[in-house]
Amino acid sequence: MNLSSRLPVLCLVLFGLSGAAQLARAEAPFQPVPHQAGKDVIWLPTSQSLVDEMLTMAKVTSKDLVYDLGSGDGIIAVTAGKKFGARAIGIEFNPKMAEFATQRAKKEGVADKVSFINGDIFAEDFSQATVVTMYLLPTLNLRLRPTLLDMKPGTRIVSHAFSMQEWEPDQTSTAGSGSAYLWIVPAKVAGVWDIKGLEGAAPGKLTLHQSFQQIGGTMTVAGVSQPLLGAQLSADKLSFSFFGPDKVMQSITATVAAGNLSGMHTAYGTTKAVEAKRL
Repeated sequence: MNLSSRLPVLCLVLFGLSGAAQLARAEAPFQPVPHQAGKDVIWLPTSQSLVDEMLTMAKVTSKDLVYDLGSGDGIIAVTAGKKFGARAIGIEFNPKMAEFATQRAKKEGVADKVSFINGDIFAEDFSQATVVTMYLLPTLNLRLRPTLLDMKPGTRIVSHAFSMQEWEPDQTSTAGSGSAYLWIVPAKVAGVWDIKGLEGAAPGKLTLHQSFQQIGGTMTVAGVSQPLLGAQLSADKLSFSFFGPDKVMQSITATVAAGNLSGMHTAYGTTKAVEAKRL
C-alpha cells in the first residue's frame, strides 16, 4: 500500500482516537475543584474536623432538620445525617455540585434522610430548619441575617469563617485551621409588657430594650421604676432580677411566645406563677 492510499486510513484512525478521547472526557464524572466559581462565591472545601465541630456546637441530634446553605460537595449535610442522625437538606446553586452531593449521600448510605436542592439560598424556603449551617461571604451572611432572625426562637445558626457584624455569636470555636460561629435565634421581646401575678403588688410594667440577644430595661411597680439586673435572653427563655418598691430583690424567669410571657416570680421567699402580655 502506497502513502497516498494509507493517508485516508490514518486519518480515520486519528479521528477515531480523538473522538474516543473527547467522549472519555465528556463522560468523566464531575469532581469539584477548590476555587471554582459559583453564583456569589468561589467554592472551598470545609474540613471534616470543622464540620464535626460545627454540628457539635449546634448540638445536632436525630430530632433536628438541618439546612446547609450553599452546600457544595455535601459534606455538612451528609455528616449531619451519618454521624448525628439528623435529617438534612442542602441548597446548592450549581447543578453539578448538587448532583455530586446527591450521589455522595447515596454512597454514604444516608439518601433516605439527606437530600439536595438545586436552587438559590435567597429564594428557597428553609424556615422549618432547626439548624442552619453555611460557609458564605460576610456580605451574604448580612443579606441572610433578617431572614435568620425571623426564624423560630431557638433555631441554631452555624457559620464557617465569617460572622454577622453586630449580631455577636453565642459561641466561637476552632478546629484545625478554621473558625466556626454559633448563634441562637432570640425571641423578639422588645416593648412594654403588662405583668400580673407579682407577689404583694399591683400589676407591673416591664419595659424591655433589645439588640439581638442582648436585653435591658426597667420594671415599674406601684409607680416606682427600677433597672433590670442580670437580664438574659436565650432563645425564648427570659430571666432578670429587680428591686421592688420596698427595696427587696425579686426575680422572674419566663418563656416568651406569641406576645405572651409566662413563668415564675420569686420574692419574699415564695415563688408564684406570673403572666404578661405585650401592650
